[in-house]
Amino acid sequence: MKRLGVIGSFVWDVIHGRDPRAVAVEEWGGITYALSAFDAALSNDWQMVPLARVGSDLHVHACDYLRTLRRVAPDAQAIAVPYPNNRVELRYHSDERRSEVLTGGVPPWPWQGLKPLLRDLDALYINLISGFELELETAQLIRQHFAGPIYLDVHSLTLALEPDGLRTLRPLPNAAQWLACADVVQMNEDELAMLAPDPMALAASALAQQVSALVVTLGARGAAYFLAPGFDRIGDRARRGAGTSVLGTIRTARVAAERVDVKGRDGDPTGCGDVFGATLFSRLLGGDTFTDALHAATKAAARNVAYRGARGLAHHLRGELVPS
Repeated sequence: MKRLGVIGSFVWDVIHGRDPRAVAVEEWGGITYALSAFDAALSNDWQMVPLARVGSDLHVHACDYLRTLRRVAPDAQAIAVPYPNNRVELRYHSDERRSEVLTGGVPPWPWQGLKPLLRDLDALYINLISGFELELETAQLIRQHFAGPIYLDVHSLTLALEPDGLRTLRPLPNAAQWLACADVVQMNEDELAMLAPDPMALAASALAQQVSALVVTLGARGAAYFLAPGFDRIGDRARRGAGTSVLGTIRTARVAAERVDVKGRDGDPTGCGDVFGATLFSRLLGGDTFTDALHAATKAAARNVAYRGARGLAHHLRGELVPS
């Protein structure tokens, strides 16, 4: 079995406004959406190794959640740390706009603790759920020492943390250095705006840093992508150390979102980007072309809108009945 490492944070969500008719909902969020999507989309020769540090207050519950997934490696488990786990209060103002308040806080992975866990991995997915999972130096060391394909979801890296826990957008001055740490990079429109004022210039800079694909999710409008010359499958990713010039034509296009068959506020956009990215990477690791993988990712993201929460989501994404 090939092994996919998944770096991200378990987050306990309290969600307001997802359904104006109901009270706030409490449930797992954070990396659990990506784990659910991997559980549904990975091919049979892959298994997941969650590299997640969980606060001691929620560690037992995180382990219980992992046992509901089929593709978690038998020797993998959440790692307890003596800190309060990340908790986020989400308030939806529209289907695509929300505010976040973060409390608790698991510190970043130290390189010496993470390095030995990378040895048996064949691919690595990094989702900066809190924005604090990795420091830049650690991400650069991963890039230097890990030879397999790396997927990076920028996520909360462009969010500052105010004294009251409110997350607010902030520019990322070292954006090029972060993007150079991965083969495939994902971000949304707001994150893109914090990285550079010119999307084309950012894409050219990223591909010059040997990023093979840059994907920007656009909510209800689908997703746009920029591909390095010659990149069509994960095996085509740029050879590291081959120089920084990009020769050939950069391919770019927008793929429309799949139609979502839900009424009014009955849909739930929480976790759509995570499901999208995990499905895209799963299909690339399974040998799909980028175009085929992207279409599968947009379908999975649309399917996620019709389901609420992460528990049981893998069953829903596979088209199975969800256990009660």
